[in-house]
Amino acid sequence: MSKCVYCRQRKGKRACPALGGLICSQCCGEHRMVRIACPSDCVYLDSNSEYQQKRVGDRFAQDRRDFYKELFELGGEKAAGLFNLIEVVTFSYFHNRRDAQDGEVIAAIQTLRRTLSPLHIPAAPAPVFAEHLKKEYEAFTKQQAQQAIDQQTATEVLDRALKFVTGFSGQGLQSNRFLTGLIGYIKTHHPEVAEHLAKQGEEGRIVLPGQFMPSPAEPHVHGPGCGHNHQHRH
Repeated sequence: MSKCVYCRQRKGKRACPALGGLICSQCCGEHRMVRIACPSDCVYLDSNSEYQQKRVGDRFAQDRRDFYKELFELGGEKAAGLFNLIEVVTFSYFHNRRDAQDGEVIAAIQTLRRTLSPLHIPAAPAPVFAEHLKKEYEAFTKQQAQQAIDQQTATEVLDRALKFVTGFSGQGLQSNRFLTGLIGYIKTHHPEVAEHLAKQGEEGRIVLPGQFMPSPAEPHVHGPGCGHNHQHRH
């Protein structure tokens, strides 16, 4: 009998492309996308369902809170604001795309990271989302000229962002776990922000970060029942 590659107890009945073996239906249902980096084309995965987005979004909220705490310690609100910009632009661009993969986000952060390097050498044309993120970053730095983040800190934030996104995405080459988590988190915990960003994306306007960023004094996820009167900026 082939045991489940996840729990090693029950019989494995489903071929799991992420784990490279047979997984039992219970582990598949309980851990898909939440603890397993499922590829977007897995036959057992409906990663675009609201239920799936909420499950992964709740897990993302926990990891995100810890990451923002790390960013505030690194460079205060400026450092946190740069990753918040990445979140905002990513949601606006991908919130209604069913074929999106985390690799597009990772490639875009890598491209932006290279453009900030003093040894930057022009490479081949960047992917579409990478160009989009770069333009939004440039517009953001112009708008925030008086409080602009210094290049060294920005580079460190992007390095840490790459590690965070890659870590949450997992090992799957076609994983969309990060995107599912980010989109699910914003839709579940900040529905008014999700609606606002969706409209911005449709109208092609410059997006501003800081709309759902945790406070530096208490970096946690604001939501119903948290006890804070938390409002986003339009």
